[in-house]
Amino acid sequence: MLKKGSKLYSILTGTCPKCQNESMYLDKNPLHFNKILKMHENCSHCGLRYQIEPSFFYGAMYVSYGLNVAVGIAAFIISFVIFGSSLKIAFIAIITSLIVLFPFILRWSRNVYINMFVSYDPKANQQ
Repeated sequence: MLKKGSKLYSILTGTCPKCQNESMYLDKNPLHFNKILKMHENCSHCGLRYQIEPSFFYGAMYVSYGLNVAVGIAAFIISFVIFGSSLKIAFIAIITSLIVLFPFILRWSRNVYINMFVSYDPKANQQ
């Protein structure tokens, strides 16, 4: 399902959106909070500059907002509708899920945002 060359592969693995050979991040583990947003300047395989323009990833905040809303709605539906919990427990489930998934959503939003502007190029692997 997750084959190299798809945007979903690049988004979920955090690899270069152009060649998908190298991780964009210095530390692949999103749970190392002091290095969560530290990225390479360029891809060592295809040379893609990740920060396409100054302050490029500010736009990822909008993607992050959408992902957080989706996670919050999913947590509410799972806790309130499926499990039949009270509103108080559903609210606690939403807050807990947002806190637990924060580092992943932060990276996924950057991955989604750069993949909106850069497409996979199979010829980039040959360089």
